[in-house]
Amino acid sequence: MTIPDVLDYDRAAWRIGRNLAVIAAIGTAAGFGARGWKWGAGFFVGSLISWLNYRWLRRLVESLGGAGRPRRRTVILALRYALLGAVAYVILRFTSISPAAVFAGVFALTAAVFVEAIFEIVYARK
Repeated sequence: MTIPDVLDYDRAAWRIGRNLAVIAAIGTAAGFGARGWKWGAGFFVGSLISWLNYRWLRRLVESLGGAGRPRRRTVILALRYALLGAVAYVILRFTSISPAAVFAGVFALTAAVFVEAIFEIVYARK
């Protein structure tokens, strides 16, 4: 019986970022093609929010194992999400882009993680 390879975090994180970019591009193009600029712009903005969330979460995960001085992670994390919420409110309240498209774009990260999970299942070594 052989021991399975350890998951390579850096490679998986890189693939998730790449998948997120591909899903954002396809979703934005589909939004523009199917429903016009309001949907395309909405999906793009939602994808940007999703990318920021991914970047912040990745930095948080990478800092958990660090041996440096502890930071105020909880306060910083709360402020980040408050900032995202404020940006989303301003975009949705004061622009004419589609709120449903923004909401769909926010889930681009979830789709990218599912693609990575399927990749890991299909290409897992025995």
